[in-house]
Amino acid sequence: MPVKNRFAELHDEITAWRRDLHEHPEILFDTVRTAKVVADKLRAFGCDEVVEGIGRTGVVGVIKGKSTSSGKVIGLRADMDALPIHEQTGLDYASKTPGAMHACGHDGHTAMLLGAAQYLSETRNFDGTVVVIFQPAEEGGGGGREMCADGMMEKFGIQEVYGMHNWPGHDIGTFAIRPGPFFAAADLVEIEIEGRGGHAAKPHETIDSTVVASHIVLGLQSIASRNADPVEQLVVSITSFETSSKAFNVIPQRVTMKGTVRTLSPAIRDLAEKRISEICDGIAAAYGAKATVNYKRNYPVMINSDDQTEFAAEVARAVSGQCEEAPLVMGGEDFAFMLEERPGAYILVGNGDSADVHNPEYNFNDDAIPVGCSWWAEIAERRMPAA
Repeated sequence: MPVKNRFAELHDEITAWRRDLHEHPEILFDTVRTAKVVADKLRAFGCDEVVEGIGRTGVVGVIKGKSTSSGKVIGLRADMDALPIHEQTGLDYASKTPGAMHACGHDGHTAMLLGAAQYLSETRNFDGTVVVIFQPAEEGGGGGREMCADGMMEKFGIQEVYGMHNWPGHDIGTFAIRPGPFFAAADLVEIEIEGRGGHAAKPHETIDSTVVASHIVLGLQSIASRNADPVEQLVVSITSFETSSKAFNVIPQRVTMKGTVRTLSPAIRDLAEKRISEICDGIAAAYGAKATVNYKRNYPVMINSDDQTEFAAEVARAVSGQCEEAPLVMGGEDFAFMLEERPGAYILVGNGDSADVHNPEYNFNDDAIPVGCSWWAEIAERRMPAA
């Protein structure tokens, strides 16, 4: 595998960075320690500029090539935040923070981009400028949106942007990517059912909010099966069901449900939002209850640009000898906000035979570090070849 020799030399050091980050996970925008570690290392590497506090706790480093006559500026992005999961790996470097762990590999992403930043700062074998982006709050907080809202793209003159995520279950050194829609829009929905509470032994005197809500959960499944074109991708999942009473002998006045909607096209997204309100209102009315729906459009569809996707795949083949077509992913990814601002591409890199992401037994595979670092570095050097 033609990874860069420098990353083989740095492998142990980058691994140590990664494991330190793994021990100290931080959630959403609370990536204060992580951001400081990143900023301190970027300054130690000799980055031309290091800016903190973008998108609340994001960090950006600027690395100029031996020449900048091309005028090209490329952004490379890694996410820094962890998940609210209690780790069950039993590792020597397991999370020291109860209820938080790096269960998605963002510790690995951050470490790999730091490794690439060190190499690029040392060699500067490119004609242009590299902007390394370390983003907080990918896991539901919209950190990418916040960094863009802070004017990151304009401030640093970023022209195109690239991202990477590890891929459990696929061999180290393998890559996969696809042009166009790749990761789904990830919307949030909260539904409140107001009935009439009462004694469980006298259901005829109540409007049972649990019965109404249960029918709504089932009714919402008809959106994908009976309203959407079968060739379209759509997921409607109710993931939380909470009543206003916890007693055995009380029919609750109120039920609150939460869930997520995943789509890959604007038309299906519109359809899902419309039908959720109609189904909730209709079923609630049939039972004499009232439904209140709060639908929040959250992460947009992540769309890879054609030219940048072809280039990213070419770099992957140069590093590993292959790059396959990735499947559509119904998970959300807030790199989508950056791809709405600039053309770019997002690629998957194999994590070996590991537990899946968002699993308490997951761990980023350190063997992927030289591969990932090499891809980042090659993106810069091949997109902006030295004069």
